Amino acid sequence: MRHKVTKAIFPVAGLGTRFLPATKSIPKEIMTLVDRPLIQYAIDEARAAGIKEFIFVTSRGKGALEDYFDHAHELEATLKKSGKTQLLEILRQTNMESGAIAYLRQHKALGLGHAVWCARRLIADEPFAVLLTDDVIQGEPPCLQQMIEAHAETGGSMVATMEVAPEKTSSYGVLELEEDMGAIVRAKGMVEKPPAGTAPSNLAVIGRYILAPSVMTNLNKLRQGSGGEIQLTDAIADEIEAGRGVYGLRFRGQRYDCGSKAGFLQATVAFGLARDELRAEFMDFLSDYLAISKAAE
Repeated sequence: MRHKVTKAIFPVAGLGTRFLPATKSIPKEIMTLVDRPLIQYAIDEARAAGIKEFIFVTSRGKGALEDYFDHAHELEATLKKSGKTQLLEILRQTNMESGAIAYLRQHKALGLGHAVWCARRLIADEPFAVLLTDDVIQGEPPCLQQMIEAHAETGGSMVATMEVAPEKTSSYGVLELEEDMGAIVRAKGMVEKPPAGTAPSNLAVIGRYILAPSVMTNLNKLRQGSGGEIQLTDAIADEIEAGRGVYGLRFRGQRYDCGSKAGFLQATVAFGLARDELRAEFMDFLSDYLAISKAAE
């Protein structure tokens, strides 16, 4: 009988240097996409997939991230007294039950694999999810829910994948395919950031994972990989070498790289237009702006 996936690790220790100076004083994960911080999108996706325990791997200066999930009693009381029930409900969606979140510190930036390894004592002999908050995915059902449903059939470990242009494969972990079954593929290898022209496929791994507990055992080796960091990709590749199944899911949805400024702006437009109360006014602005810009050329 396969274990349900009820624990998720959120590696949020990065400094967010690509968004300086904003990230000088606030964690990148608190930056807002429309009116919700990036971390809220990841949490909502995990909740929809049935995750019950949330493990944050943080670093120095992330206090605002931890405070975000606390109950704001004074604010709640003010909204309740003012009869602002809709805002009160929105606020309550950010609250987490006592004991549902654990915070761990990564004291040295040694790579994604090391960040996941920091949570090893909170992961028992059961599969677990990993969500990278830089990757915001617009999909229905949410990406992690799609993965958990597929994982119930395959077992093993599973990564979210998408096709990328050949010239961009050097920026991703890339799957080498053993079997292509349509939405699900079985991997016979994984390569982290292959040099240009050497990628085994154009199926890139993005920031959603469901991992067998043996992956954590592999990370115990603390083996340095690409860039001198401890790569999660290498620990997953060890699963393939050991004959344990590793699968990729071509998820249904659109992924935005909110770790880059361009990706963050693209996501802002997409999620803004997806909101009923914003769409008409925002679309009018975009249409007028594009028309003016074209006329000025």
